[in-house]
Amino acid sequence: MNRVHIKTYGCQMNERDSEAVAALLRGRGYRIVADEADCDILLLNTCSVRDAAEQKAIGKAGHLAARKKKQPDFILGVLGCMAQNRGAGLLDRLPDVDLIVGTQKFHQVPDYLDNLRAAQAAGVPVGHTIVDIAEEAGSQNTIRDHVLEEKQVSAFVSIQQGCNMDCAFCIVPKTRGDERSRPMDEIVRECEQLAERGVKEITLLGQIVTSYGRRDYAHTGGVTPFVQLLERVNAIPGIRRIRFTSPHPRGFKDDLIAAYGRLEKLCEYAHLPLQSGSNRILQAMNRPYSRERYLEIVAALRAVRPDMYFSTDVIVGFPGETAEDFAQTRELFEQANYDMAYIFKYSIRSGTPAAALAGQVPDAVKEERNQELLRILAANSDRRNATLLGTTQEVLVEGPDRKGRRFMGRTRGNRIVHFAAAGRLIGALVPVKIERASTAVLYGSLALAGVEK
Repeated sequence: MNRVHIKTYGCQMNERDSEAVAALLRGRGYRIVADEADCDILLLNTCSVRDAAEQKAIGKAGHLAARKKKQPDFILGVLGCMAQNRGAGLLDRLPDVDLIVGTQKFHQVPDYLDNLRAAQAAGVPVGHTIVDIAEEAGSQNTIRDHVLEEKQVSAFVSIQQGCNMDCAFCIVPKTRGDERSRPMDEIVRECEQLAERGVKEITLLGQIVTSYGRRDYAHTGGVTPFVQLLERVNAIPGIRRIRFTSPHPRGFKDDLIAAYGRLEKLCEYAHLPLQSGSNRILQAMNRPYSRERYLEIVAALRAVRPDMYFSTDVIVGFPGETAEDFAQTRELFEQANYDMAYIFKYSIRSGTPAAALAGQVPDAVKEERNQELLRILAANSDRRNATLLGTTQEVLVEGPDRKGRRFMGRTRGNRIVHFAAAGRLIGALVPVKIERASTAVLYGSLALAGVEK
């Protein structure tokens, strides 16, 4: 009765949280299983960014509740952002859930499961759902344990939790709480330990990752705490690449822009959320930058690294968005020439300022605008990939592709590449000549003489 399956919805932060919970449970003697059909305990780590994400998780939990009738000892838990957002109110829809744990209580999951299993073993009805969505000081420091697969070459490292931005459309400040940063020495030690275990690439994570440590550490010589952290991770032997997400445009000060030119392990890839290209809509969203400032950041980064790759987040159909507002977004979207983008149709999130705004945009208009940006994105990707044909790219070999016929890895610009190779190259940085491309994937062959293919 100790087999656990964790199903994760949403962002990389949620993936990292699930991994930390899995590591804690393994340390307590639980087995983590890949197939939910094989588990005795199923935990849903949920997302609340959009209503559709919540409804998907609620539907899944409702379906699983039927399993309890056939398997009375089956334990069902809901963790993360939706648990934090809805709390005990979830029981109106999901009365059979055994455990509801919020975003600052992941580290308590092993204790709560121990209590539930002990009650079952004693034949004592639990009688109520365990609900814990309380805030806890220092909870950001509990996301530190890792479950690494064999020959895993990349890992997420959580450095900061919470958000103080109060964007009009966003529920994250409610689900994740105020900004809280981990001690720099602990983060560096975690990265060192990952390097010792064979990890070559680190992705630093935070709700507003570029805000890291701004209340806890002094700016030294004009260098922000976040860039100080990048410098220290860059100095770790064994770590070959550094990425980070998700930043805020206001975090791209001169020191961070310059870091792309002087820190050799910092990949020439920036996720730079836009949300809208209209100043009027940015103001309504409570985003503290203008389209002009945003384009200045893009230009400054390309001046430092002409081969910079960009991804972004965009919301179409924000309340009051006119055809002219969207035209400005489309124009900026084309000008920035993104390599990747996450394009969302605005959805009402109860409890956010935007939910009460007039001028809600019809779904059909949102869909049309969404498709228009997707078409531009596909053309951008095709154009960028065409420039890579015939070039040799440094690729970090991650492992076999999904079909098991070739191996795959990523370029420094975060492009996926498929190529023939040998298993002994997993974790190595190898040169690959790009010979073919689709919109999303590059194909090539090893360009190093004497390397076994």
